[in-house]
Amino acid sequence: MGWSRYQKFLTLMLVATGSINSLCTKWADTTEAEGSDGVTRKFDHPFLQACAMFLGEMLCLLTFKIFWRLKRDTGHQLINGNQNFNPFILMPAAMFDLIGTSIMYIGLTLTYVSSFQMFRGSIIIFVAMLSVTYLDRIIMKREWAGIMVVICGLVIVGGTDAMYQTDGESKGPNSLITGDLLIIVAQVVSACQMVYEEKYVAGLNIPPLQAVGWEGVFGFSVLSCLLVVFYWIPAPPHFGNNARGSIEDAIDGLVQIGNSSILIAAFIGTIISIAFFNFAGISVTKEMSATTRMVLDSVRTFVVWMVSLAVRWQSFHWEHLIGFGVLIVGMAAYNGLLPQCNRRQTPPVEPDSEVVNTEAEHP
Repeated sequence: MGWSRYQKFLTLMLVATGSINSLCTKWADTTEAEGSDGVTRKFDHPFLQACAMFLGEMLCLLTFKIFWRLKRDTGHQLINGNQNFNPFILMPAAMFDLIGTSIMYIGLTLTYVSSFQMFRGSIIIFVAMLSVTYLDRIIMKREWAGIMVVICGLVIVGGTDAMYQTDGESKGPNSLITGDLLIIVAQVVSACQMVYEEKYVAGLNIPPLQAVGWEGVFGFSVLSCLLVVFYWIPAPPHFGNNARGSIEDAIDGLVQIGNSSILIAAFIGTIISIAFFNFAGISVTKEMSATTRMVLDSVRTFVVWMVSLAVRWQSFHWEHLIGFGVLIVGMAAYNGLLPQCNRRQTPPVEPDSEVVNTEAEHP
């Protein structure tokens, strides 16, 4: 049975908005604009970008409220769920999201956007490990096999970033390795978020769109306060490329955004795309399955890689293609999408047999 038009629309929205989100963030990182001190420099404000992401998540709560007013009498799958819950149960998940997203965006400033997208696939490794420890889940052999293949793909991608430094590329090996490692660390934090949500939130039957919106509210509120603190804290070497040399100079970042139409477009693209991406992701999971969402996320990785090559944000290395392929195979194996090769064959029936045991045909 094929997909309906609505399902095809959701898959296209998921791939498109997810790709736009990663590309807009990297687009901002590569854009130069005049700062608050009158010096023109690249936009290097990962925490401010994280604020934009949380603002996009907050739009999911606005979307939920609109659906709630329009559909509460007739009901809709996006608003069905429990409304009697304490929103602060989502606070720890929002804090994990805040830390993980901030670290990811710092890593993105140091490495390629394609590597950023590929290394995000490492989250299945840490989710599996934490699920065994805290959720008492049993990981099947095919899932462990998929995890090992994903690790091999990540090693190929990371090794390629470390080996190559071609003329015209501004990133050195140390920058690329640091960025890749930060993205992996961010996936550990994101895995903690997912395990927490499954252990403490899933049983409450909170509408997913509402849960994402509340996490955006908490994340935006806390990070906005942290921006004031970060404004006065000096940054370590190789970081703090802003007017004050602090961990985050939000004023400098806002001035750069005001001085560049490209940065304005990139930030608007980030906010809108993250809102639609969350909406599409939740809808795909409901309409089809979480496995389908994982496959589409792999397609998104390919789109991001192709665009980054087309706009010359990085050079083509055939090892990246191999690493990408290995990652796809590993994710497919983890989600049970590869054909089973170990099915038990039904033993041949002897000519003089009168009864056939049909139960033996089941794997």
